[in-house]
Amino acid sequence: MDAEVDLVEVLAGRGVVAAVGAGGKKTTVHALAARHDRAVVTAATRIPMFEERVAELVVTDDPVGAVESALSREAAGESPWPLGLVPRRADEVRYEGYDTDVISVLADAVGGELDAILLKADGARNRLFKAPGGHEPQIPDRVDTVLPVASARVVGEPLSEERVHRPERVGELADLAPGEEIRPIHVARVLASDRGGLKRVPDDATAIPVVNMCDDAALTEVGREVAEAVLKRADVPRVVLARMDHERVVDVIE
Repeated sequence: MDAEVDLVEVLAGRGVVAAVGAGGKKTTVHALAARHDRAVVTAATRIPMFEERVAELVVTDDPVGAVESALSREAAGESPWPLGLVPRRADEVRYEGYDTDVISVLADAVGGELDAILLKADGARNRLFKAPGGHEPQIPDRVDTVLPVASARVVGEPLSEERVHRPERVGELADLAPGEEIRPIHVARVLASDRGGLKRVPDDATAIPVVNMCDDAALTEVGREVAEAVLKRADVPRVVLARMDHERVVDVIE
């Protein structure tokens, strides 16, 4: 893709945006946050510490109050954005996430003052690909956009726990046996499934699958194969191929 593409526009990255899946959720959230004047970064599940990716991180049981305080300080000349919000520490390296109803309350109370509330809505243990467990994803009722993410780099790898979170669930949805090579069609079957990448997406929300880590021509072609197969199976407006580590859209398949 020759022309610069607006990351926010192509990902419908305003309002309440939930990233799910594996292979770039957190990077996607932070890439979008960097494009907004007023963005909140948060989570509905455990999230690794991310102080260095936001202007300020507030640990609070009152996220509405924290945003109101940030708006007041902005009016006084400070720049607290993007603002990270979490309820408490989970352990030495992670924070807990908010209940989804808390995020919906936040959106109702102060969402109109913000460009976006961006959240990580499930976990993947740093794998490249996943299918959700029974309790996942944690998507608020007030969500506007859901971004199911998968990495192009998982294609060509065997179906195993080394690269895939919950490989047994992926195998079930993709019709793939343990140890078999993952192909573009397998990634597409999971991303396009209402038990996979589209699980719990509300009827009034928009889902835009993201094939991340399209880092070279070969991986971009893999991403295009995945995208074309997704569009044959799911009612989504487009699939975005990206290098989120560079905050860059590689291609948009519609």
